[in-house]
Amino acid sequence: MSKVIELIKKGNASSLYAVLGNLFLVIFKGIAAFFSGSGAMFAEAMHTAADAVNQLFVFIGSILAERKPTSRFPSGFGRLINVFCMGAVIVITLMAYETVLEGIELFRHPAAISSIWLIILSLGISMSIDGYVLHKAMREIVHESRTGGKGFRLLITALRNVNRASPATRLVFFEDLVATAGAILALGAILISHFTPVKILDGIAAVIIGIMMGGVAFRVGYDNMVGLIGVSAPKEVEEKVSKIILSIPEVTDINKMRILQEGRFYHVESYIELSPGLSLAKADTIKVKIRDQLIASNEVTDVTLGIIEDNGVQDWPAKYH
Repeated sequence: MSKVIELIKKGNASSLYAVLGNLFLVIFKGIAAFFSGSGAMFAEAMHTAADAVNQLFVFIGSILAERKPTSRFPSGFGRLINVFCMGAVIVITLMAYETVLEGIELFRHPAAISSIWLIILSLGISMSIDGYVLHKAMREIVHESRTGGKGFRLLITALRNVNRASPATRLVFFEDLVATAGAILALGAILISHFTPVKILDGIAAVIIGIMMGGVAFRVGYDNMVGLIGVSAPKEVEEKVSKIILSIPEVTDINKMRILQEGRFYHVESYIELSPGLSLAKADTIKVKIRDQLIASNEVTDVTLGIIEDNGVQDWPAKYH
């Protein structure tokens, strides 16, 4: 039981916050959509329902992905999160399709909107909760990418480093970015449709929200498809690893290096060149020292190093030396 609790604690925090927030919102938005007859409100309810299901998938996947490697699965379970995220993508796509259909129907046959104050209340709460979860996701991105930022700069930093975050955090970030923007769009369209003769904006907003959901599904689906195939680490991670290796005085060059990303973790494989004349015992001690320094980073979980004597040719870019 204690091992299960430890795994749950390692689950993606952003997705857990998103699940709890969306479970509350889907009930509230569903009631508002039922009594108001608003297409934009229906789109918001569908979007929130999709978010709740998706992020529950992602939270479970993030827990399982934290399991330690076994003899049968020596590379670990990092890619499990990609599998769960692909399941979430299917849910988003189906919800987006239904939302667009509802929007088209309301565009062709606009309906009167009632219970306006219930809509305003539900969307106001939605913007607050989705905004809070979005802020938590941005902080998670900053934490996972080992960067920094506060206030408005936090959003800029999160957008720049979102590809370095775990698949779970990326999914939560994109979904809640769209959810917050969608709530603002829906509120504007509903108010205009209610207080002016322009009734088609309600349907148009529903279509736009559905298309945004489809965009999230495409982006997250592509990222996780790449993750399942196996993708190389970002340049920043490669630079960090190479600097750690080359910081050892006896290391003269890096002959070859490959860093594979699994979820938010990295597997390092490299051939390093050492100064001529070192004994085998000394070379082995250096290899162990480099491996320990790399694994000390929370991002790196597996290191395979090969050692060769300096060949007199600079193979690794000079800027890292």
